[in-house]
Amino acid sequence: MMNRWVAGSLCDVAYIMSHHPNIYSPPGTLIADRTVGELVAERPGRSRIFQAFGIDFCCQGGRTLREACERKNMALDAVIDQLEAELSAKPGPASNPAELPIDELARYIVETHHGFLRRELPRLRAMSERVASVHGGHTPSLVEMLRTFIGLEEEVTSHMMKEEQILFPAIIALSRGTVSPRPLDGPIACMIHEHEIVGEALAHLNKLSHRFQPPADACNTYRALFAGLHDLEEDLHRHIHLENAVLFPAAKALAGG
Repeated sequence: MMNRWVAGSLCDVAYIMSHHPNIYSPPGTLIADRTVGELVAERPGRSRIFQAFGIDFCCQGGRTLREACERKNMALDAVIDQLEAELSAKPGPASNPAELPIDELARYIVETHHGFLRRELPRLRAMSERVASVHGGHTPSLVEMLRTFIGLEEEVTSHMMKEEQILFPAIIALSRGTVSPRPLDGPIACMIHEHEIVGEALAHLNKLSHRFQPPADACNTYRALFAGLHDLEEDLHRHIHLENAVLFPAAKALAGG
């Protein structure tokens, strides 16, 4: 089945998006001679690499990696290096951020979790708009997912600003003894309430997407979106846990709350 889509702000020209399943290369095929589409279908996380290089893995997913690089006039080896690094990446030594001093924990949350959100939210927003535009006519839940995601993105963006500009600096100053103890119950209660709003949005996305499981005939952008939303959910769960269960109780204790 083929759908035509003229994408307003996302693409300058009309193009055709294929919904045929990916064709996998025979075992032993060099990565350079495998199609971009099959590489992403095999490991959706590779979509980040192709997006970073500006390689279309959805509409032009039938091109081999070699062809895609030639068309972009980019070094094939540079892309392969990134793909191989993604394949072999392993978690670093186990560490527990909950054991960090309170000021270091606040910085860890900003650098690790807020940094993740700033990288991922724009990418997921673009893919959500694209998938809803192409598939929303016959799958209305994708339009509802887009609306839910936009609300989530707006809530999280505002939330991070409040933490980084107001609450976290106050917590760090308290931990260093540079200000007198002062109640933080109000600001912390506000952040916890906003966490609950985010949690409800994540639960709604999870339900609408059937636990982020794309249909069998989903295109690569569809698959990459669902994989990215799954990663977003997991990271936000860890993020919110660190704040609600570790950072905020420690801050309230310092403040005498």
